[in-house]
Amino acid sequence: MTSGTARPVEVLPTDRRSFEAAPARRLLYVATVAGTIEGFLLPLANHFRALGWRVDAMANGIEGSKNSRESFHQVHEAPWTRSPTDVGSILRAKSTVLRVVRSGYDIVHVHTPVAGFVTRMALRDARSRLGVRVIYTAHGFHFHSGGSVIANAAFRSLEEMAARWTDELVVINKEDQEAATRHGMTSPGHLHRLPGIGIDTDHYDRRAVNQSAVVEVRKELGLATGDQLFVMIAEFTRNKRHDLAVRALAHLARQDVHLAFAGTGPLERPTEQLAQRLGVGDRVHLLGYRSDVRPLVLASIATLLCSEREGLPRAVLESLSLGVLCIGTRIRGTAELLDGDIGLLVPPRDANALTRAMAWALDRPKGARDRGRRGRAHVTQYGIEKVIEMHARLYERALDRAQAAPGSGAMSHGGG
Repeated sequence: MTSGTARPVEVLPTDRRSFEAAPARRLLYVATVAGTIEGFLLPLANHFRALGWRVDAMANGIEGSKNSRESFHQVHEAPWTRSPTDVGSILRAKSTVLRVVRSGYDIVHVHTPVAGFVTRMALRDARSRLGVRVIYTAHGFHFHSGGSVIANAAFRSLEEMAARWTDELVVINKEDQEAATRHGMTSPGHLHRLPGIGIDTDHYDRRAVNQSAVVEVRKELGLATGDQLFVMIAEFTRNKRHDLAVRALAHLARQDVHLAFAGTGPLERPTEQLAQRLGVGDRVHLLGYRSDVRPLVLASIATLLCSEREGLPRAVLESLSLGVLCIGTRIRGTAELLDGDIGLLVPPRDANALTRAMAWALDRPKGARDRGRRGRAHVTQYGIEKVIEMHARLYERALDRAQAAPGSGAMSHGGG
């Protein structure tokens, strides 16, 4: 493999006639858990189904996802877990992947690390024989500038290995693009940078949200007229660092400031216990899963994202699209979205810096609103329509390469 400067997929109008004139294509989306499919990939599925493609999905827990069952022709349950050390589930999943893909697909597009590695490993010797192109989207490599030397070396080795079994590699931020190029993971023409998974800027528009829903959120949280609210939308995992937000709230020492968390995960209870120990339990609200976060975001003076690792975080895009200031850590992906007086950036793992940023938003409400407005203008380049167009070009390029490959036998099963 060679290194060089990666070229993002061009944003060009999709030639619908070329897709519609071709035999019906078969596309399989794969992710570790159903939440990734349901949260990120349904617009893509609906688009390609509208073009006459057969679009299926595979993930753990997907048979229980009503939205996924309705959006795909067929869903396949994957037996893997999120643990990379669960050898038994990996072996079972490898067999399942082969069985499902043997039914005939033109493209397998896989997301997230566990599914990404297992799927590519399962298909490494079968891609040519089955006539399938394998595309992997890295939602933030697990090796990154803030990671430990040992962890980075291990994760980079796995990514370099799996890259050899990948036809097209997609990254969603500049740091990952540079890393993939520097480590020669694939040739420049097969490395693509896309602006994340896209966001529906019409849906995430404050004008699309009834003000009564915002009032209801404040009432639900028991906020007085002058109370201020910070919101964090993130799964309760160690990487997201909810504890930093709780500590920052405690450091503020202001009784008129509340903090709301939307999300679920294994660290919900420890986060709640920390808030109680620090004396802010009555002002920290754990809301669980919210099907619509827009009123919650609009009820806040700013959103927070304290992660140590991100790809191109959806929570930040949502906040920007709604025109609400976001305070995030200066890490890959988040900094790419918030740099340039759009949001506020603080060092990772620094509760004191987060406290100062929250105080800035409280003391300068006009400045916070101005940055929120700039965020709304900035986020248009990440709109879902543009991302769908870029995926269409990516798939068209992958299919053209398969047809041009001598003796590959690709596309021989292109029926629906």
